[in-house]
Amino acid sequence: MSEVRIAAEPRTEFGKGGARRTRRAGKVPAVLYGHGQPPRHIALPAHDLLHAFKTDAGTNVLLTLELSGQTELALPKEVQRHPIRGSYEHVDLVLVNRGEHVSVEVALVLVGEADPDTLVDQQVTALSVKADAASLPDRIEVDITGLEAGHGITAAQLELPQGVELEADGELVVVQGLAKRTVAQMEADLGETAEGTEGTAADSAASA
Repeated sequence: MSEVRIAAEPRTEFGKGGARRTRRAGKVPAVLYGHGQPPRHIALPAHDLLHAFKTDAGTNVLLTLELSGQTELALPKEVQRHPIRGSYEHVDLVLVNRGEHVSVEVALVLVGEADPDTLVDQQVTALSVKADAASLPDRIEVDITGLEAGHGITAAQLELPQGVELEADGELVVVQGLAKRTVAQMEADLGETAEGTEGTAADSAASA
């Protein structure tokens, strides 16, 4: 689990205008909530937040916020980015405690080599799991060693890290093995496509 310490400061300006001024100052507007406390509006250094999200955990990184002389543990709950520049526009953070179990989406990473005649179709790229907020996995590995066409791997078959519980449907197929198309099959498909195109052209000429 990646954990990053980051300085935060209270934010007194709200609304679109206040958010724009916060961003111009090189900071990202954020809201911190949870544990029955009223939401707190804060600002995070944009450069430090970008560095935090570049860890292996991505946006599942555990943040130790230095705020008003105290430290708070928080997890990003919702992250908004600019559609063109990709910069971070706003972050919702939820307070957590060490030992507290939280639900997050964790990326799936394929490892191993499937059967040479198998085309690997990864149908799911992340799974919902529950784990200690201070021990969230950076990723979950899916071993596709020897995977053959016609076979798949479900969520329940994955080997999860210790202390991690699956929240997604165990019958969910995350990886499917498909048969590779032969050269003859591809040539046959191309031939059918060419015949169809010639037929359409002939029909158009006849109706002209």
